[in-house]
Amino acid sequence: MTVGPVSQPPALRALTLEEKDKKYLWHPFTQMKDWEADDILVIESGEGCYLKDTHGRRYLDGVSSLWCNVHGHRVAELDQAVRSQLDKIAHTTFLGLSSVPAVELAEKLIALSPPGLARVFYSDSGSEAVEIALKIAFQYWSHSGRPEKKEFVRLTHAYHGDTLGAVSVGGIDLFHQIFGPLLFKTHAAPAPYVYRWPRGGSREAVRDAALAALEAVFKEHQSRIAAFVMEPLMQGAAGMIDQPAGYIRRVRELTRQYGILLIFDEVATGFGRTGRMFACEHENVAPDILTAAKGLTGGYLPLAATLVTEEIYRAFLGSTAELKTFFHGHTYTANPLACSAALANLDFFQSRGVLEALVPKMALLEKRLESFHALRHAGDIRRVGFMTGIELVRDKQTRQEYTPEEKIGIRVIRRAREKGAVLRPLGSVIVLMPPLGISATELETLLDITYTSIQEVTEAP
Repeated sequence: MTVGPVSQPPALRALTLEEKDKKYLWHPFTQMKDWEADDILVIESGEGCYLKDTHGRRYLDGVSSLWCNVHGHRVAELDQAVRSQLDKIAHTTFLGLSSVPAVELAEKLIALSPPGLARVFYSDSGSEAVEIALKIAFQYWSHSGRPEKKEFVRLTHAYHGDTLGAVSVGGIDLFHQIFGPLLFKTHAAPAPYVYRWPRGGSREAVRDAALAALEAVFKEHQSRIAAFVMEPLMQGAAGMIDQPAGYIRRVRELTRQYGILLIFDEVATGFGRTGRMFACEHENVAPDILTAAKGLTGGYLPLAATLVTEEIYRAFLGSTAELKTFFHGHTYTANPLACSAALANLDFFQSRGVLEALVPKMALLEKRLESFHALRHAGDIRRVGFMTGIELVRDKQTRQEYTPEEKIGIRVIRRAREKGAVLRPLGSVIVLMPPLGISATELETLLDITYTSIQEVTEAP
C-alpha cells in the first residue's frame, strides 16, 4: 500500500517553512544574521492590494511588491492572459526567431512611449535594461566614428541596478563602494537634493546650481562623454529624491548642446507611478534611450525593455563582416508569457482608465501627507504621483540623521507589519508606493498605519 505525504497543520507548516527559509535561503539586500534571529514573513497568496502569509494574516502591500505590482494581485485579465499563452507556448528563443506577443507588445510600447523612440530591445530586469542602454550608447559612438566617446555621467545618490555596468553608473556608497575595483570610472554630477543641498536655498536655486554643476562636467569632458544616465523626476532607491520643476527639461537641452546621449531610467518611474505613463512626459521631454521594467508586466513576470531612437538603431546596420551587430542577449529575452502579461497590463491601463482614476487618489495622498509634518521626526516629505518618501531625522531643526545602527526605518516597518501593512525603508526614509489600483479606503488605512508606526517608534520615551 502506498502512503502519501501527511499534511501538516497550518501553524506547524508555517513554522516549518520559516525554518527551511532560514536554513537554505540567502535574501537580497539582507543581513542574514539579523534575518535568522528575527520572525520572518512567508507570503502564501495575495488578492487585490493585500498579501496573505502562511499564518493566514493579511497585509496591505504598501510598496507594490518592490514597486512592480501595478493593479493589485490576481487581476483576472492578467491571470487569463498568462493562462491563454500557456495553452500556446511558454517560451521560445528570441535569437533567430520572433513571437506573436513580443511583436504586438513592441508596437504598443512604441505607441505609448515619448516621441522619437522607435525600437525595442527586450531583457529580463531593470538592471539588464540599463546595462543594455550603456552598451548601446558606447557602441553607437564607435559606429559613428567617435570611439573616444566612451565615458558616462551620472547623478550622485544614483541607483540603476546591480549588474556591474549599472553599478558603475550608481552612486550609493552603501551598495556600491565595495565593488569599486570592478567598476569603470564615471563622472558624477550633484543630484538636486533640495533637503540636503550643502548651501541650502529654494527649489529653484538648488535646481539651477545642480544644472550649472552638470554643465561644467559636460563642458570639461564633452569630447569623451557617451551619455548621461538618470532617473527622471524621482531618484527612487536614493530615498525618493524628487527633482525641481524644469530640471529634466534643461538636462535635455544641455545634452543636445554638448552632443551627449540622454538615457532615462524609467524602471521605477514608468507605468503610472508619477501620474503619467512615463515620468518624462511631465515636462514633454524625450530621451535618446529609455529603460523600462518593474510595472511593465503589472508585476506578474520578469520583463524589461530598452527603447532607442531610429537613428541609434540604424548605426548598428551593416554587413556581417562589418561587425556592427549588437552582440547581447538573454535566454529568456522576450519570454512569451511575460510579453502576454505586459500586453494585458497595457490593455488594462486603457480599458480601466487607470491614470484618470489615479487623479483623485493622488490628491488624497497629497492632502493626507500634509498631516505627517506634525510628526516630530518627519524631516522631509517628498512625493511625485504615487511615489512617496518620508525622511526621518533625529532633529528637525538641525536635520541630524539617524545612525545606521539605530535601524530606525526597519523598526518603523516592523511596527507597520504588526498593524497590517508591508512597507520597506530606504535607510531612514519610509517609502510608500502602493499599487495604483488601491482604493481610497485602503489608501487611508495605509496612511493611518504609516503615521502611527512612525509616531510610536520615533516619539516613544
